[in-house]
Parts: sequence; structure tokens; C-alpha cells
Amino acid sequence: MKLLNIACLASLLITLATPATAQTTQSVVDIPSRPGVSQRLLLLTPPSPKAAVILLAGGHGGLQIFQNGTFRWGAGNFLVRSRQLFADQGLTVAVLDAPSDRQSPPFLNGFRQTTEHATDIKAAIAWLREQTQRPIWLIGTSRGTQSAAFAALELAGRDGPDGLVLSSSIVTDRRERSVAAMPLGQLRIPVLVVHHEQDACALCRFSEAASMMERLTQSPRKQLLPFRGGENQGDPCEAFAYHGFNGIEADVVTQTTAWITASSAH
Repeated sequence: MKLLNIACLASLLITLATPATAQTTQSVVDIPSRPGVSQRLLLLTPPSPKAAVILLAGGHGGLQIFQNGTFRWGAGNFLVRSRQLFADQGLTVAVLDAPSDRQSPPFLNGFRQTTEHATDIKAAIAWLREQTQRPIWLIGTSRGTQSAAFAALELAGRDGPDGLVLSSSIVTDRRERSVAAMPLGQLRIPVLVVHHEQDACALCRFSEAASMMERLTQSPRKQLLPFRGGENQGDPCEAFAYHGFNGIEADVVTQTTAWITASSAH
């Protein structure tokens, strides 16, 4: 109980850190997605949101979100650690966990490009649409881009997202189909490709991410948003290397949100 109180106090101090943060409410929501399966979201709701985003982390994707909004794994992931920055920019934020039937290894590995995964994301989109009455965007990073792009291709109309953001896209993959190998020409929604020019992950070369733009032939609005600089620490494919926009998170989130907002207004 003492540890719980300390955790609650820490959470309260973080909540009071800035006026924008203080106005954001946080909750954990479990949404039925398939028979006997639920999809957990960590939800951040700012006042008067402009749009809503579903954040899809990379790696194995098994965040294992606790009821108090903390994570067993993945707290350092670029999107996960930047979630409040998105909320501060006026977006409702839903951090997507692995579904209830994938809460142990291999979590989302081998699952990201399945009908079941698309169905889980569809349920999250539908719930957010009902709750927010705002445009819904999918934002994936690293292996999360495989989930986001696949779902955007599988789900049509209001069942799918209104826009797509691919950050640090997987463009080469021997285990599963890369984003670059997907039929991107079928996408008829706005697509923003966010990538660090110095990303040294062999699966995420900037040159190949840039070449994806030519294949987005049906997208009504598309842009490559490149970044440089920041800090480069550890494994080049992990979240605190250039791959995870370490040190420039606020700039990346601000520019990404501005693009989402402008596209949603069209």
C-alpha cells in the first residue's frame, strides 16, 4: 500500500507539472474486440481535442498496461514516452497494448499482419469515434508501422483511420512483410512519413523510407517529414538512438500534430 501511495503521488506531481498536462485526464479502458478478447488502451484526454490518435509501439508490442496506467514493458518507446506531448498539442491519445489473448511472448510478433489484429484496431477506432466525434489517426513507430499500415489497408471507410503516420518505418524485414512491400498505392487517406535521416537501423534506412512516397499514388495528401540531430545512444534499432528521435521528441510531435490537424481540417 505504501508503494502504491508513492506511485500515486508521483503521478499527481507529473499531472501538475504544466497547465496543459493538468487539464489532461488519464484512464485505462478495455474494449471488447473479438469473442472472448478485449483490447486495452491507455487514454489521455485533453480539453477540446482536435483529433484522436492511436499510438502503436514497436518491438514485440506487449506493453502490458496496468490499471494505474504504468507499463510492464515499453515505457521508453518513442511514442509511449511522448504520449503526453501529443495530448499537450490537443490530441486525444490512445496507447494500444497487445490484446488480452496476446499478453505473453511472443506478444505481437507474428501477429501484426493478421485479420485478428486488424479487428482489434477496428474496435479501438470505433470506440474512439463514438467517444470523441473527431478524426482518428493511426501512428506507428518501428514495428508499429507494420501494424498501422496493415490496418489502414485492411479497414475501409469509417472502420479504418482517417489518416496514417509512419515513423521510423520498417522498410526491410526478413521475418515479415515490410511496410515498403505493402500495396501502399491502395491507401486513400492522408499519409505522413516521419523518419530520422541518420537512422542507422538496418531495417529502417532513410533512403528506402523516402522512396515509399512514390508509391502513395492514391493518397490525397502525403509528405515525408525528415529530421536530423538529437542524441544517439545504444542499439541503433532501439528507442534511444536516432531511430527513436531521442532528444528531439517535442519537435517531432509538434510538427506531426500540425500536419495531422491541417489534414483533418481538409
